[in-house]
Amino acid sequence: MELAVIGKSDFVTGFRLAGVRKVYETSDIKAIESTVRSVLDDKSVGIVVMHNDDINNLPEILRKNLNESVQPTVVSLGGAGESSTSLREKIKQAVGVDLWK
Repeated sequence: MELAVIGKSDFVTGFRLAGVRKVYETSDIKAIESTVRSVLDDKSVGIVVMHNDDINNLPEILRKNLNESVQPTVVSLGGAGESSTSLREKIKQAVGVDLWK
């Protein structure tokens, strides 16, 4: 399984430098939306990383699909929100066990 990163240039640059191969640089919300849909259909992707603000700008139905997705697991970073709590819940959802207990 591979890691995929979707977002604007300033968000994805560090992941690209770290060697992540599936980096999708987008410029606007329409591009993000179409990229998210295609990455969700890619069976080789196990984890999708996105900026929390980008996720919040997506249509409600797509956001719901991302929040309920187990394969791939979607992790949001940055922006406002409870990213550590959501990361814990995503790991629990993907693995089936709360690893912090």
